[in-house]
Amino acid sequence: MLDLLKLQTEYAGVVSINLFVTLLCACIVIGHLLEENRWMNESITAIAIGLCTGFVILLTTGGTSSHLLMFSEDLFFIYLLPPIIFNAGFQVKKKHFFRNFVKIMLFGAVGTFLSFAIVSFGAAQIFKKMDIGGLELGDYLAIGTIFSATDSVCTLQVLNQNETPFLYSLVFGEGVVNDATSVVLFNAIQSFDLSHISSTTALQLLGNFLYLFIISTLLGVFAGLLSAYIIKKLYFGRHSTDREVAIMILMAYLSYMMAELFELSAILTVFFCGIVMSHYTWHNVTDNSRITTKHTFATMSFIAEIFIFLYVGMDALDIERWKVVSTSPGKSIGVSAILLGLAGVGRAASVFPLSFLNNLTKKAPEDKINIKQQVIIWWAGLIRGAVSVALAYKQFAREGYNQTQGTAIMITSTISVVLFTTVVFGLLTKPLIILLIPQKKLARNLSSGPTTPNFKTPESTLTFPLLVNEQNLESGQTEAGTQNVLIDQMEGESQNGPRQPRLDRQLSATSTVHHYWRKYDDSFMRPMFGGRGFTQPVAGEPIDPSVTVRRPESP
Repeated sequence: MLDLLKLQTEYAGVVSINLFVTLLCACIVIGHLLEENRWMNESITAIAIGLCTGFVILLTTGGTSSHLLMFSEDLFFIYLLPPIIFNAGFQVKKKHFFRNFVKIMLFGAVGTFLSFAIVSFGAAQIFKKMDIGGLELGDYLAIGTIFSATDSVCTLQVLNQNETPFLYSLVFGEGVVNDATSVVLFNAIQSFDLSHISSTTALQLLGNFLYLFIISTLLGVFAGLLSAYIIKKLYFGRHSTDREVAIMILMAYLSYMMAELFELSAILTVFFCGIVMSHYTWHNVTDNSRITTKHTFATMSFIAEIFIFLYVGMDALDIERWKVVSTSPGKSIGVSAILLGLAGVGRAASVFPLSFLNNLTKKAPEDKINIKQQVIIWWAGLIRGAVSVALAYKQFAREGYNQTQGTAIMITSTISVVLFTTVVFGLLTKPLIILLIPQKKLARNLSSGPTTPNFKTPESTLTFPLLVNEQNLESGQTEAGTQNVLIDQMEGESQNGPRQPRLDRQLSATSTVHHYWRKYDDSFMRPMFGGRGFTQPVAGEPIDPSVTVRRPESP
């Protein structure tokens, strides 16, 4: 009898997995068919399919369940989140990211703290009067971190990285740092005994946060450098491309799991591991491995994101949880609206004042954030996504979220806010950006990095600068020097004398930290760990310059 039940359970599990994989394929196919309609994206498509599937399951099971698979905290944090965050670091445009690093940290770290404080304080004051029940101080602080975690996927799918590199790098970088800060802050809160609050608790919380932030970052950098050194010294590509790809994937995942082992912020660790790997390790492998790793990481991240949103759509119809909430549906709707309002107020209180402070310290107009860009940054941070859902489960599902009305309301309200912001705000993102930033207008290319010369022919635009950069880098010239030569040739001399190159004007307005880092990187780091122009060809790898030029673009 027990064996029969076991076989039936295993069979049901196999059926569920088959159906879920089929739904993932459907999301990809439908998303492809909607590719031309930029009002839609994979996130909205997956949520819509999840809702429809959950409704069908409710009908077929007589209203007892809406799931194919049960949510697991370990499934999300150990298997789904690592490829998403690593790919974000691996694919980030490092020049744009680090040139705007101060602004990104200002919005991603300081802004998250401001939003966390406003949401936590507002939730504590309002929900106590609503008598939700079952919530304590730690829950209110957790709510602040849950609704400070943004999801800028919809905005990034509409923004053009080539036309608006400054705005894209701000939204992308701030979104990743924001998620990492929220998780670090959430973990820091969990490690404190909040039943005995003293005057030093805030300082201890800040110290714990800084410790987690710094050590997690250093661990990610160490893992990335170690992978670069191993691949550079052992030349895996002489015998097997598979070994190169495998060691990169495993080292990236190992950095994440080591952070979990030492109770650090695994998100920060794997993000900076991705940045370091794209800067050093990626240039130490063969051409085939470059192409394979770039698309492998992107594919894993893509599947993980669809998986999460598909499940959120089905989980929104969890009948057991709605039975608990159904005793006071008005209260549940009110909580969702309040949380959405607090998130908007907290976001506004961080974006606009911090933008004002940034503009006060900048003299050049191209370094300032205008009001239209501030509105887009604010809007991008209103959307809540997978990290908010995972943190909500982690906080309110530890002892059974269906046991109390307060915890059930928080789970349903979080899912409601995620669904509403992803669908409604996601659909309105494109018209908002078209209204504020015309698509034909190139927005502030100079402020986010060197300007690519505008050659007359598409072929020269794609090949000539790349060829010159590769040759000059191999001969010891810096990339900035190469860009200066090209821009000088394009601009020529004015009637009143030589014109100052645009790149020089840009670099003169930036900090010298980047200049000294490039010198240190070229003289010590890249000769030891490899990188663009500093890696010897691997045996069997094409070394003809015409082949080298066709290598895939660096992440």
